[in-house]
Amino acid sequence: DVQLQASGGGLVQSGGSLRLSCATSGFTFDDYAIHWVRQAPGKEREGVACISGSDDGTSYADSVKGRFTISGDNALNTVYLQMNSLQPDDTAVYYCAADRGRYCITFLTTTPDYWGQGTQVTVSS
Repeated sequence: DVQLQASGGGLVQSGGSLRLSCATSGFTFDDYAIHWVRQAPGKEREGVACISGSDDGTSYADSVKGRFTISGDNALNTVYLQMNSLQPDDTAVYYCAADRGRYCITFLTTTPDYWGQGTQVTVSS
């Protein structure tokens, strides 16, 4: 079974940092792209970042460029999202998801195939 397990969320003050982790299993990591997607109350789901298991290429939403960094450890089948300079607008449930499309070129318009449970990130002002 394909499984994705997100962790690392919490409460942080504005300007602070958090590191999310996504542990994956049940599929060949190199054959997928891993997305981080967030959803805030009353808002649509938003793609945040993507990393390709095939070529390690990355892509980011404009709203997080320069603040968030996605990385992966193929040996551990784990993807990380380092979030710096967090703002209240970053408050959301963050999900990691796997896309069989392998690459991140169109991640903002792609719905991943497999989803993990979310982890809550709350940024206080």
